[in-house]
Amino acid sequence: MLDLPLEPTDDLAQPAFKDGASCETWLHQLQLTNLHQAHGVLRAQLDELNRYPMRGLERLHTLELLRETIVLVQGDYAKKLISKKLPLSDDELTVFVSIIGLWQGMVNGYQRCLQAYVAGDKQLAGSGALLVQRCLRYSGQQIFEHLRSGYEFDSHLWHQLHALFAFAEEQGFHQAEVDDELHSPGHPNSCQATYAKTLLACHAHPSELTRGQLQLLDRWLTLWSGTLTIDRRCGASKDDAPPLAVDLGKAQGLQAIRYITPSDSLRYLPMVPLSKLLRVKTILLQQGQSPQQLELGSECNSADCVEFLNKLHHYCCEETGERLADRHTIAQSAQLCFGIEGIYAHIAHKPFKQPGKEVGMDTLARKQIAAFGHVLSDTNRHNISQLGFGLETWQIENESILGVRLLREANQGERIGAHQLVAVKPDDAKAFMLGKTSWVVVTRGGQLRMGIQYMPGMAQPISIKGKGINAALSDKAAAALLLPEVAAFKTPPSLIVQRDFFRPDRLADIVHPDDRIQALKLGFSVDKGSDYERVSFTPV
Repeated sequence: MLDLPLEPTDDLAQPAFKDGASCETWLHQLQLTNLHQAHGVLRAQLDELNRYPMRGLERLHTLELLRETIVLVQGDYAKKLISKKLPLSDDELTVFVSIIGLWQGMVNGYQRCLQAYVAGDKQLAGSGALLVQRCLRYSGQQIFEHLRSGYEFDSHLWHQLHALFAFAEEQGFHQAEVDDELHSPGHPNSCQATYAKTLLACHAHPSELTRGQLQLLDRWLTLWSGTLTIDRRCGASKDDAPPLAVDLGKAQGLQAIRYITPSDSLRYLPMVPLSKLLRVKTILLQQGQSPQQLELGSECNSADCVEFLNKLHHYCCEETGERLADRHTIAQSAQLCFGIEGIYAHIAHKPFKQPGKEVGMDTLARKQIAAFGHVLSDTNRHNISQLGFGLETWQIENESILGVRLLREANQGERIGAHQLVAVKPDDAKAFMLGKTSWVVVTRGGQLRMGIQYMPGMAQPISIKGKGINAALSDKAAAALLLPEVAAFKTPPSLIVQRDFFRPDRLADIVHPDDRIQALKLGFSVDKGSDYERVSFTPV
């Protein structure tokens, strides 16, 4: 039987509304111009309503009236977290916790109704599927918000999700259609569809997706979840997409069936329908149909949609087997630095300065004298850190020749985002390896964990300066990094420059560590991150 751990109601609770009619009146008077205030009022009143004793059917009607306003305010409030680096600041974290709390308040409200349904409330006799679907929906919303913000969620959300679906299955209404026009207008919904959507979102490598891609994934899965089923048994053909499995008794999501020990609590998600759907939409896009014609939205063009559809197919519908490069679990520390100028300073053993300019009493020297009473040595690693180019100590969890997964030992340090430039030097290495962050998450303990994709070759510190008819756009040299040719990976040499520096066919001079000047012409953008751009070039 479903366990509903709710606090008892309290006759002293005094919500601003106590039935559907008074709720409707209150909503018309609610001021939404101050988003922070409106969010706080909604959360306080919902919590108070959840404490208030009332009939199950009246509570259900009241929650249904609140849904649209809460979803609108939650969506607008969550925009405050877009593109934020991790960990979130105190103010950002307050917003995040408030959003999660309001979604849980919705779950608690519908669980109150479900409690009455389980107790035999005749007025709710036909509402079991709707009540469980709403609980699954808002439990899933909490999980989605964790995924979008880059924070690991507590295992109790898995238990909550699995228990709700198991109850719907036990009652025999897990496949029953439920009206949910607010979240999936024009498309049928059910407990099974809502549950499967959340499972797939967690399985689609969400930490490697941007917030925009996760928003798109949420919408796509809502549209497609009606094609998915969850079964007690599974079958697989050699050339078909293999099924995935979930254990309703464990605090985890979908797993490849080769990692699963058979048990009565296992459920299987056949992936052939989703595989066919993804492939058909990809083919139709390649044949010239637009994303709008295929209900993929207008947020991205056809090429981006094709790339994302292929990525989802790879993550969810393919037997990935072993990684391209074997990863080895190790217990070893590494030193990390971030940003082009910081990486330049640690590789060159001195901070970047304009070529040909003596330190003397320039601005940098005056700042050093003001702060430390003397000019710092260019080549002292400790002094480089004093200048603001500090090193952080991280723990290597596993690594391969292509990348590394790390855990920061301290709870304080650089705020980090996806696709950010970073250099890694394991304790047993003599040089830094250049890479970019593939994904970043905050653990339940508050530590940062991230994956780094290495760039081929040992980076060399250089300066770069544009020249020619557009030289006035950048009359100063800038720190940059040179990646040499790597024959083993068939990669030509490339440059790592600041985001705004690159233009196709731009002429520039670079100065090597031995003061040799080389003229070159920039080619095309190989890769672009949040704080760098990797570009091709040809000598002139």
